[in-house]
Amino acid sequence: MEWMFMPYRRYADFSGRSRRMEYWMFALLSAIVAFVSIILMAIGGGLSETNEAAPGPLFWVGAALILIWGLASFIPSIAVQVRRFHDQDRSGWMVLLGFIPYVGGLIVLVFMCLEGTRGPNRFGPDPLDPSNVDIFN
Repeated sequence: MEWMFMPYRRYADFSGRSRRMEYWMFALLSAIVAFVSIILMAIGGGLSETNEAAPGPLFWVGAALILIWGLASFIPSIAVQVRRFHDQDRSGWMVLLGFIPYVGGLIVLVFMCLEGTRGPNRFGPDPLDPSNVDIFN
């Protein structure tokens, strides 16, 4: 669970490096919240007495949950992506590749799956180094 919330502890920290586990656990947490919100919205989107589609209270709970989550997670998600690029000794500006239509998201996905550089690089020490005790501080 600690890995899922680490991007919130480093909320707007665009410096340093992040492991793949930090990125993917945060992505998993985001997917779980989105899935729960969509389920709530689907359950709450029933029919009214006049057989017209009218969202119920659960729909609005799901919509509020996904809106709050999206607003609260916008900056940490960009920050953890930048730190993943830093882990590979690449510029954080490569996040902008995601704006390329059709292929940009795929390119960023591939980069997020790649292993980081071993040992220290220009962005900081290796987060996988067991002698590095500052990972969780």
